[in-house]
Amino acid sequence: MSALHSVAEIRQVEQEALSALPPYTLMQRAGAAIAEQAQQLLCSATVSSPAVLVLAGPGNNGGDALEAACLLEEAGIEVSVQLHADESRQPEDARRALARVREAEIQFIDDLSDTALRAQSWALVIDGLFGIGLTRPPGPRLRPIIDYINSLRCPVLSIDVPSGLNADTGSIVGGREGLAVQATHTITFISDKPGLHTCDGSDHSGHIVLEPLEIDDSHFPPARAFLNGPQCFATALKPRANNSHKGSYGDVIVVGGARGMAGAPVLAARTAAFSGAGRVYVAFVDEGPAYDDKHPELMFRLADRVEFGASAALVIGPGMGTSRHAHDILARALDSEADIVIDADALNLISAEPSLQHKLHRRHQAGAEITSIITPHPLEAARLLDSSTQQIQQDRPQAARLLARQFNAITVLKGAGTVIAFPDGEILINPSGNPALSTAGTGDVLSGLCGALLAQGWPTRAAALAATWIHGAAADQLVGAGLGPVGLTASEFIPAIRAVFNQIIRDHVQRRPAASPHRPQP
Repeated sequence: MSALHSVAEIRQVEQEALSALPPYTLMQRAGAAIAEQAQQLLCSATVSSPAVLVLAGPGNNGGDALEAACLLEEAGIEVSVQLHADESRQPEDARRALARVREAEIQFIDDLSDTALRAQSWALVIDGLFGIGLTRPPGPRLRPIIDYINSLRCPVLSIDVPSGLNADTGSIVGGREGLAVQATHTITFISDKPGLHTCDGSDHSGHIVLEPLEIDDSHFPPARAFLNGPQCFATALKPRANNSHKGSYGDVIVVGGARGMAGAPVLAARTAAFSGAGRVYVAFVDEGPAYDDKHPELMFRLADRVEFGASAALVIGPGMGTSRHAHDILARALDSEADIVIDADALNLISAEPSLQHKLHRRHQAGAEITSIITPHPLEAARLLDSSTQQIQQDRPQAARLLARQFNAITVLKGAGTVIAFPDGEILINPSGNPALSTAGTGDVLSGLCGALLAQGWPTRAAALAATWIHGAAADQLVGAGLGPVGLTASEFIPAIRAVFNQIIRDHVQRRPAASPHRPQP
C-alpha cells in the first residue's frame, strides 16, 4: 500500500535524515528531482526556447526551487526567478541555494507585481512559494501572483505541496480567506501526504510524483494512513466457482423507502444485484411499489414483516425518513447480528438519538470483526459529531477518525478524496472518482455495492475499501468514455460498477502465479 505521512511525521523523518547527512545534501537531491521533472514537462512545450519562471519563497521549499533553477540554467534552459524571501531570515541551505543562483547570473524579476510576470510567455512555472509548514493564508502581496499563476495555461509544477494547501487535511489554509496554487503537477518529497488526495487537494495537486530523496526506510514511523486501491482488498477478489448457485452469494436486505422516497432503496438494491448478491430484497418502511418493472428479480417487502438475522447483509437508511416508525425499525436492525451498512436517514436518526448511538457502538465487541459500516456525507458527519460541515471539511481525515472511534464502526466519509477510517485510527484515502458522483442517488449506489460485498462473505474492512474504490472507478470509466461528468445520473453508474468489478477480478486472477503442471494446486 502507498503510505501517507503527516507533516509532523515528515518533519521527524527529515530531521533524522539531515543529522546523518552532510549539509545541503537533501536540498541538492530535491533540486535535482525538480529539475528532472521540469525537463520532462518542457519536452511537450510548443516553443523552441521555453522560458521557466521559478517562484521561491522564504523557507527550504524556496531553496529547493532555487537549486532546481541552477540546474535548469546549466541545462541551457532560460530561467527567471522571482524571490519572495528576506535573505537574512532564510534557512542556511536556502541561503546557499540563493548564492548559487546569483553566481549563475540567473535573471531575477525584482518587480513583485503580476504585471511584470505578464510581460513574458512561460512554458512552465515552478511553485516554490510555501511548503508543508504554512499556517496562515498568503498575504496581500502574494495573492495577485497566485491568481496570475492560476490563470496560466502552461504546466505549473508545485514543490512538495501546492502553495496555500494544508498538507495534512487538503483544505486551503485560511478557509474562505485563503488561496492556493492550482498545480498541474506536484512533486512531493520524503513521503506522500494525505492533503494532496482529499478535499481541495484533489483540485489543486494535479498529477503527483513522489520523490523519497533516498532516505532510508529505517527513519520512517509505521504509517497510519494509506492510499486505497485494489492491492488493499486483493485477497478478497476471487473468481466464481462453476459449482455454485444463488445461495452461494448471499442475501442483501435494503431497508428504507418511506412514502415518496422509494427510488433510493431501489437504486441501492439494483446495485446490490448488479454487484453479485445472490438475492436482493427491498424492505419498505411504508407501503411501496409491488415490484421493479425494470428489474423484477428484486423482491419487495414491508420492513415490519422482514426478519433481520445474521444470514443477510443489511443496508439501512436510503429514503428511510425520520419517523418514529423508521426509528423503531432501525433499532431492531442495530440489535441484529447482521453485517450492516448504515447510510442517509438512518445516520440522521442516530445523530438525534443517544440510545441508537449506544446500540451502534456496542455492536462491535472487543476482539471480534467489525460488523458495522457507516457512509456519511459531510453534512451527515457534522450531525453525528455535533459540528458543522465547514469544520468537517477543514480536516476530513480527523473527522473520519473521530466518527470511527465514537461509533465503533468503519467510516466511509464521502466527498472528494473519500476517507475510510477504522476505530483503531488507521485511515485510507480513496483516489478514484470524479465530480460525476456529485448527483443525487450515488450514495445509495455505494451503500448497495457495499452490502453486496458483505453478502458475498467479504470481510467488512475489504468490503468498505473495495466498494469505495470500485464506485469511484466506475465514475472514472464513464467520464473516460465521454459520458459526463456533467449530467450523469446515479442509475448510470450501476452497470459501470458491474464492469469494473468483473475487470478487477479478471486482472487479479491473471496476476496470480501459474501452478506447476506437475503439482496439484492446493
